[in-house]
Amino acid sequence: MQNRFGMFIHWGLYAIPAVHEQVLARGDWRHEDYEALAGQFNPVLYDPDEWVRLAAEAGMRYICFTAKHHDGFCLWDTKQTDYNVMHTPYGRDTLYMLAEACAKHGMDLSIYYSIPDWHHPAAYNPLSSHQWKAKDPGHPDMAAYIAFVKAQVRELLTGYGKIYSFFWDIPPQIGDPSVNALVRSLQPGILINDRGFDRGDFATPERTVPEGDRFTAMTEACQSVGAESWGYRAEEDYFTARHLMSSVDKIMAMGGSYLLNAGPTAEGVIPEKSRELLRRIGRWYRRAAEGLENTEAPARTYTLRGREPCIVTERGGSTYFHFWRGLDTTALTFLDEDLPTPARATLLNNGAALTLRYGTLPTLMDPDHVARRQVWSIADIPADEIPDEPPVIRVEWA
Repeated sequence: MQNRFGMFIHWGLYAIPAVHEQVLARGDWRHEDYEALAGQFNPVLYDPDEWVRLAAEAGMRYICFTAKHHDGFCLWDTKQTDYNVMHTPYGRDTLYMLAEACAKHGMDLSIYYSIPDWHHPAAYNPLSSHQWKAKDPGHPDMAAYIAFVKAQVRELLTGYGKIYSFFWDIPPQIGDPSVNALVRSLQPGILINDRGFDRGDFATPERTVPEGDRFTAMTEACQSVGAESWGYRAEEDYFTARHLMSSVDKIMAMGGSYLLNAGPTAEGVIPEKSRELLRRIGRWYRRAAEGLENTEAPARTYTLRGREPCIVTERGGSTYFHFWRGLDTTALTFLDEDLPTPARATLLNNGAALTLRYGTLPTLMDPDHVARRQVWSIADIPADEIPDEPPVIRVEWA
């Protein structure tokens, strides 16, 4: 998972009440009332090609689709339960349609699968979380449920082409390596997250930006454009583009991948506000991507005068300085005495060529108040022209 940017899609029956993807539990609905929503599910405006084009416009390389969320409703033609999209007025395999669109446009496809299942009668697991709306907590049968999960995994990983990664949700606190072994046998080379029945390949920080400047293990952070829900919410409170761009910049500069979610409506349309955010982030991301994708940790350390948080990446002989929280000044002064000579500095956000200066640092401005030293600076940075973007500066060396 080499620093890739992806789209998360949370979609299901919960788009109809348009409150929250866990409305069955959080709204304390009766099971029969919630399950009756299947009779209304008819996303006649669903256009997976449009979803894929939007993801590509945002600079994304893969789409992770919620094949089954906690409510147990399945968005593919599963033979393991009738509680699926084929038994709705829509009656079409939405996952298959998305897989076709991804293949046509060169977009990778990932699959999300919830281990909690509030519809399956044997799924209650007292060792795990998100169990409070289980269908039949008095009669758990984890062996029967795992057999059901494996049968569905076999369907998902044999009928929809190459799958890039598999996103389990909610660790079951039950060790069963045979489940991930099945996943790998069906899709050699697939990446599996750490929320399943064993350790998996990558960590998944959710709605958070970890401290530090470099991940020590493969990581895919996930966030939604909406602050309240992952599924479609009619009265959503959206994050700002600046907050989301800063999160993407820091996570990816640390060596991780980023999965950004949008929840489509019951009709199958990604809301315009979500689309606007994704396009805005994409305009920044496409300019900054060379400092985020296929990069490495720097071979040397850099000491900057000032307090602006900065993460450094390298690629192809160039060094990239990521100011994910923004810049307070229009110049950067490097205090290191053993740096090579810079040849060019460019603000990737707008392509501006920046001024390079050489000279001595006056004692008064030296944070250590020691003798003058030779330094170089990047000056005339038009930070005020990009107030809502994290600046990314590329330095090429002589």
